[in-house]
Amino acid sequence: MSLKIEKIPPAAPQWTRDQDQVVSLGKKKITPAPFSQPRDFLENRFVYLTISPRARGLSVGINLNPDGVCNFDCLYCDVDHSIPRPDREVDCDVAARELEQTLELLHNGSLRRLAPYAGMPEELLVLRHVALSGDGEPTISARFREAVETAVHIRARAKFPFFKIVLITNGSGLDLPEVQAGLALLTLRDEVWVKLDAGTQAYMDTVNHSSVPIEKILANILLTAKKRPVMIQSLFSSVDQVAPSTAEITAYAQRLQELKKQGANIALVQIYSATRPTATARVDHLPLRTMSEIASTVRTITGLRTEVF
Repeated sequence: MSLKIEKIPPAAPQWTRDQDQVVSLGKKKITPAPFSQPRDFLENRFVYLTISPRARGLSVGINLNPDGVCNFDCLYCDVDHSIPRPDREVDCDVAARELEQTLELLHNGSLRRLAPYAGMPEELLVLRHVALSGDGEPTISARFREAVETAVHIRARAKFPFFKIVLITNGSGLDLPEVQAGLALLTLRDEVWVKLDAGTQAYMDTVNHSSVPIEKILANILLTAKKRPVMIQSLFSSVDQVAPSTAEITAYAQRLQELKKQGANIALVQIYSATRPTATARVDHLPLRTMSEIASTVRTITGLRTEVF
């Protein structure tokens, strides 16, 4: 099937919120702070802070892939693979200490004394979740289950107010036994955010560059979403100034509808675009209008709750 090519004009800078909770999206060089801030490791090895638009504020992350290994090579990836990487895998003992120190920093008010947080609105500095994420795909980490146990154990000690744990994944390893065992440790208040950036294998090959087929990703989403609600995260950008075709977006929405019909509990679909500097200049933001049209297609075909960021 040939894809219809749709040229788009450069996106105008925008910073708005509508009834669908649309947040941000302008040219990447002038994306409004603080959501354009890079991850802040605070001199930690594995634990970092970020102000996440999709979390609606402060996210604390545990980097399960300090070696940068990933089975996707997305065009929009913002991970710098040129930096030295002394750690080949996450040390969960060290990560536990760093997580506790970071949580203490948040809850005793010390974070506000550090740049760039001193001038940020208070609501952006409220902890929204602790994310199991990485410089690669967290579910392929040999320490995945141990990392989940680490976060769950710290939460269970109740030294800090309850925090939600979120797995951010491309979905490729959700069927692995150790991953299933790790997910079984989470509560229904925790969340799994799964990437799905395409409706066809051809477009997935273009944007994600992975040997993992789209059918495996869809099967793993279904496997997980039959056990617990999942959130779908879909990043759409222009590639060489070309937006995803209407046919591709329709195919993407139909994939979601198929999952829903098969019993997948999809709590939310998040539609967003690249907000941080990427490794290639081929990728740029879509206009907010285009993002809203994608969301409208998803709602029309699936009836799923959908937000644009």
